[in-house]
Amino acid sequence: MRRLLLTCGLLLPVLAAPALAAPEITMLESDDPALRLGRHTFPGGRALELSVGIGSAAYHRPGDPADILYTLSDRGPNIACADAEPVTGLKPEAICAEDRRGRLYPVPRYAPTLYGVQLLPAEKRFRLFEAIALKRPDGRPVSGLTNPLPGRTETPLDGTGRALPHDPAAIDAEGLLRLPDGRFWVGEENGPSLVEVAADGRILRRVVPAGTEGEFAGAGYRIEPGLPAILARRQSNRGIESMAGTPDGATLYAILQNPLANPDAAAYRAARNTRLLRFDPAAGRVTGEWVYQLDDPRSFRNDPSERQSDPRISELAWLGPERLLVLERTERTTKLYEVRLDRGATDIAGTAWDDAATRPSLEQRNDLSGNDLSGTGLVPLAKRLVLDSADHPELPGKIEGIAILPDRTLVLVNDDDFGITGETTRIALIRGVLD
Repeated sequence: MRRLLLTCGLLLPVLAAPALAAPEITMLESDDPALRLGRHTFPGGRALELSVGIGSAAYHRPGDPADILYTLSDRGPNIACADAEPVTGLKPEAICAEDRRGRLYPVPRYAPTLYGVQLLPAEKRFRLFEAIALKRPDGRPVSGLTNPLPGRTETPLDGTGRALPHDPAAIDAEGLLRLPDGRFWVGEENGPSLVEVAADGRILRRVVPAGTEGEFAGAGYRIEPGLPAILARRQSNRGIESMAGTPDGATLYAILQNPLANPDAAAYRAARNTRLLRFDPAAGRVTGEWVYQLDDPRSFRNDPSERQSDPRISELAWLGPERLLVLERTERTTKLYEVRLDRGATDIAGTAWDDAATRPSLEQRNDLSGNDLSGTGLVPLAKRLVLDSADHPELPGKIEGIAILPDRTLVLVNDDDFGITGETTRIALIRGVLD
């Protein structure tokens, strides 16, 4: 059944969810020493006890034991200079003197890493059994620093505020799919890009927006221009944060965390229309693209706001043919939506909406009628609400990992930001929400 959700003047197509019994939720934590990253002291400021944030993505590989999960860390501890004072105890002009719009990396050599996790629900804990750092083909680990993307990225600074060089090989790992042969695919935020990785962590290839290949010169691994050129217009730090795929890896899916800055940042800040992509790794090209409309920011009950840029997409999971689970969140509220790609939404791949010259752009289609695609003929993906964390206060904030176990138990993992805010990694096992 379809209904229209009226929120603050906007009419959103939402499929009504059937009434379900209250889900059963089990929370797991860990005191595994492998999760400790050590202490960092900012000169003249505070000391941080850093942990390893393993929850930027999660995946259960079909055929693995039901208690085995793979997760992914992102680029390592990092702090935007605008947010530095409460974390470091120092004003931005002191700790970020070389670039107050930059980002601090207290552990700049940290390499994004895949982790093997064993779930121990009877003990309400989990443990790590595997760690595979991302690396160049010659075996040198890659960093999580920013790539040299002129005018489209931040300046990396070390823990003392000194500027670091951009790293063309760096990966901001955010999405995960592990294949039967051990290879894995990573959704990458900074490029944005899709990254194929060998079982031992060596990067095999990185698929980037067409026309940006030269910006990754010197990476030391293969660069391919398989994504639409318009994706280079992603807002800084709002690229591909999620991916999913068929169990055999023959088809991949990725979604932009937020609408593009197309044509500019003002459009990004106001826009609700982001893009979901289907990618064929054998052909090296996108085979489908759909419009996903983000919710009104005032509908996120744990932390409602007036800023349309606050809601974002942080994870995808494959539910079955043409069915995906989308994690849409703010800092403290997570919503899970099911979308179907075979239910009439418009495929915009290769159309004028992928042309940067189109005006108004897809991201500028905002008006007061409540339907920002009116007059375009475009039909966005319909969304069916599966879970709202505001109904379950035991769930952590900033959830970024989704996995689905063989018995349809839903696994949610939070990103603890490497302990910078005092948070720890927690894993939620939720039964009774997936059909």
